[in-house]
Amino acid sequence: MFVVTALVYPGVLAVLCIGAGLLVDRVSGGFLPALLLPAVGAATLIVVSQLTTYVSSAAPTTPYVMAAIAVTGLALGHGRIRALARPSPARLWPLALPVLAYVLALAPVLFAGRPTFSSYMSLTDSAVHMIGADYLIRHGQDYSHLDPRNSFGQFINAYYNTSYPSGADTLLGGSAFLLRVPLIWAFQPFNAFLLATTAGPAWLIARRMGLDGGWAVLAALSATVPALVYGYELVGSIKEIAALPMILTLGVLVLLYARWLRGGPAGAIPFAVVAAAGVSVVGVGFGAWVLAAAAVLAVLLAGDLRAGRQTAPRSLLLIGTGVVVALVCAWPTWTDLSGSLKVSQNIASTSNPGNLRAPLRTVQVFGTWLWSSYKLLPAGRDREITYALIAVTIFACLAGVVHIVRGRQYPLVGWLAMMFAAWLGLTAYGTTWVDAKTLMLTSPVVVLLAWAGVAALRSSPLRPAAPLLALALAGGVLASDAMQYHSSALAPTARYEEMASLNSRFAGRGPALFTDFDEYAMYQLRDLDVGGADFIFTPVALASAAPGHGATVFIDRLAPADLRSYPLIVTRRDPAASRPPAAYSLVWQGTYYQVWARRRDAPPAIVHMGLSGASPAQCSRVRRLAQIAGAHGAQLVAASPPVIVSIPLVHAHYPAAWTRGRVGLVMKGPGRLRAGFEVPHAGRWELWLKGEIMRPLHASVDGRPLGSVGSEVGGNSLNPDIMAPLGVSLSAGRHALSITRGGFSLAPGDGGWAILDAVFLAPAGAGAQPTLLKVLAADWRSLCGRRLDWIEVDRA
Repeated sequence: MFVVTALVYPGVLAVLCIGAGLLVDRVSGGFLPALLLPAVGAATLIVVSQLTTYVSSAAPTTPYVMAAIAVTGLALGHGRIRALARPSPARLWPLALPVLAYVLALAPVLFAGRPTFSSYMSLTDSAVHMIGADYLIRHGQDYSHLDPRNSFGQFINAYYNTSYPSGADTLLGGSAFLLRVPLIWAFQPFNAFLLATTAGPAWLIARRMGLDGGWAVLAALSATVPALVYGYELVGSIKEIAALPMILTLGVLVLLYARWLRGGPAGAIPFAVVAAAGVSVVGVGFGAWVLAAAAVLAVLLAGDLRAGRQTAPRSLLLIGTGVVVALVCAWPTWTDLSGSLKVSQNIASTSNPGNLRAPLRTVQVFGTWLWSSYKLLPAGRDREITYALIAVTIFACLAGVVHIVRGRQYPLVGWLAMMFAAWLGLTAYGTTWVDAKTLMLTSPVVVLLAWAGVAALRSSPLRPAAPLLALALAGGVLASDAMQYHSSALAPTARYEEMASLNSRFAGRGPALFTDFDEYAMYQLRDLDVGGADFIFTPVALASAAPGHGATVFIDRLAPADLRSYPLIVTRRDPAASRPPAAYSLVWQGTYYQVWARRRDAPPAIVHMGLSGASPAQCSRVRRLAQIAGAHGAQLVAASPPVIVSIPLVHAHYPAAWTRGRVGLVMKGPGRLRAGFEVPHAGRWELWLKGEIMRPLHASVDGRPLGSVGSEVGGNSLNPDIMAPLGVSLSAGRHALSITRGGFSLAPGDGGWAILDAVFLAPAGAGAQPTLLKVLAADWRSLCGRRLDWIEVDRA
């Protein structure tokens, strides 16, 4: 699966985009540079997928329509493909540039060597885009299939049934469905590919700034992956990543105005298609960047009219063609313009900062940010170096402005000026969330302007200083990206593969209550109609008992009658957790999950009372339940937890650098934890760790290695993850546990999560399951003083 998603899928996506780009190039007069074809092709496939999913009956044909368009373009452009395929040193670096950009963007996944996605749970909107991409390709914009009572239906309805922009989602869904690859594993390669398409337009702009060869390659690469953009790509900000190549492509079309603005009406098609794709991706807010480019084109067209290089009738025909194409290509947005405007206004005015702890700093637009996350401020020496490199970049930008103006690159000057005007305008009216997005979308332009400063040095007496400035610009960007790469938590592959097997096994038997905090389950369990009580959108039946977004779900606190609408309950495999009510029996167990099915026609409990499990049941509480049972002719059913041997971390020995956090032990740097424990009987036991762990931990008991646990994260430090257990045979009595965290490595995510919240042992096999005790109401005293998770009153 890794080879298919990380290598084959982007290759197919490249063929689709290049084929679609060749088709648009052929229709519009054949003036597009080769490095612009992938971005224009991606824009074409976005608008096509939007149109096919607009008609719900045509939605399942989307992958095949995209393939047909690509094949047509490749057939019509076969001569150009042959010409590009001829060996030429001049074309080597420009053609290799998108590949380099893709490798950098996907580095955490590529060097992990497994299907996954990066910055796991940093922005759970990616879960919504996965289910949206899947739903839109299967059903299009027909929302009658949704069950609004559960989380899956509520998420789809709240986003996609309210004119939420879905251009990137339909391209993701259509291309992934063509290869039948899971969207959860195609998601990061898709983002990396779209970001890589930005390299082509960036290279063309760098060339116009006076850079060539390797200089242009370094400039384009730096502009493609500046720190802020790289951070957004790692967290899966699919809309912004898809919009970025569209913005730069509009800039390139401004620079190429002489090739099409003075020609026939078909020359306006690429600009119109890219503009429509941008609107489809981020909504009508993309109009700010379209207007920025259009304003410069209007001035250039007016100059051509005055100089006689263009006539008024031909100009009107050109403009009319562009408007018509843009209207048709973005038809789903225009038909509900009021809804799209409302979505944009809500985003622009929201006070919710999303995953940002504080507003981003304006200086982050300059491309360098030497820290593990763009959301945090650098500290110490890293802060000093960061601001020193930013100062150098500002100097380079000023030199770049002088260089471009002196070179009379007036279309480029105009586009840059309008881009900064759009940035300032959006910042003036936006909030923290919008300001951050605008900074990210402007950063590549600023970095390119700084590289114009390198071009200025190369054409001046200070030419020997140009390599030093280039080293500072490229080094700052790449070092920033390396730090984010090193700290990016990766999604757990095995756990999601197990979840996918669950979906296949129990498809159609939902709705299912999912008790773990993991909104990606909505995609992996999409055929179970999942409801999560701790999701943003909770099941309607459980709204009154919802613990809050990301909080721990305690089934014992849910009313028995409310659970009746859930034939299935999916829980994490955790011996220390309470089992579902007696009406449910365990029907499947894997390494990470358990599936509990409600017995057919099983009535809900009359009363369900949750208990501690660690403390003896009080007779007064048992007696009250017995009285209720007697009045209804019912029995008492209690859940007796398995034997748990807890190993308190507070009594363990560990390095002084490891400190107690809000939740668990924060393991800063390498070290070893040592703790003693005692088991009551000999036999096979399982060691369970709870926390958020990226860099592997190695466990041993009495000096015997048990194995290692790593890349086990749930992405929420306040709701720690339970990890796959490690088996061990033990004799009764005292033992010594050792948990070791190794030193620094270059592995992706090695600097990510390192929180250990709990360690315990439980008997292996059936001994890890709680025992159900059924007693008559008259025998209630037999439950007094016992360790119980819960007691309920059940009809006999």
